[in-house]
Amino acid sequence: MDLSIIIVNWNSKDYLQKCIASILSWTTDVNFEIVVIDSASFDGVDEMLKQCYPQVRFMQSDRNLGFTKANNVAFRVSTGSNILFVNPDTELIGPAINILLDYIQILSKTGAIGCKLLNADGSVQTSCIQAFPTILNQLLNSEFLRALFPKSPFWGMASLFDAKDEPAEVDVISGACLMLKRSLFEQVGLFSEDYFMYAEDLDLCYKISQSGFTNYYISGASVTHFGGGSAEKKPRDFSVVMMCESFWRFIKKYQGKIYGLAYRASTVISAIGRLLLLMILMPLQYLGQSEPS
Repeated sequence: MDLSIIIVNWNSKDYLQKCIASILSWTTDVNFEIVVIDSASFDGVDEMLKQCYPQVRFMQSDRNLGFTKANNVAFRVSTGSNILFVNPDTELIGPAINILLDYIQILSKTGAIGCKLLNADGSVQTSCIQAFPTILNQLLNSEFLRALFPKSPFWGMASLFDAKDEPAEVDVISGACLMLKRSLFEQVGLFSEDYFMYAEDLDLCYKISQSGFTNYYISGASVTHFGGGSAEKKPRDFSVVMMCESFWRFIKKYQGKIYGLAYRASTVISAIGRLLLLMILMPLQYLGQSEPS
């Protein structure tokens, strides 16, 4: 088996159906399998797969394992020499999987490889590649600064704005669409189950980098990522809290408890600073709107 495509479903049945359809439509001349695991959402995905895609291997978990552990469980029943972890709320644009498979064979010391992720409107998702988190780049992380200095090494997303259509070495590949060799995934110990969701891709890419391999961004392969296909079922605050918690776990794990505490303190300072700025700007905006025309 050339490739195992692993998808974790949680309340994403409609997205998943379109995701699989795009995979089957665009992926040719590849001996691959699709393994879907439902993490206790029981949203009818089993019946949909039986009716529409009986060739897909389905696993039902009786409890919510979280994204990380569910991927590991599905991986253990897969057989492909290469593994693609992909979110259910994605759709291929062209032969993205074939392109990634070609590059994973020819690049030197290939670690994780990923593609260009696009929003529904066709714009690029800057989160598809990123730098490993530090106190400084997290403290300065804001949409305003990222837009003002998109090629800054702080963000690690400069390759998104490079006109060259060739593989680029990057720190982190988004777990929304991430491919690597089976042997390497096993070598680095699979996804770390220290995280329920978020930061598992950071951790994996860091372990790969520390093992002497290189993570690559392939701009010639594109996938639409609708984003939040599952998380949107939860309040937005839940996702924000989980992301901050996972980032803290990652930083503490690899940089130590003191650095982890400093990171937490910096997030509090950053939040207070943004709140103060908002308190200043809101009255000014109100005054501007109330001025007679």
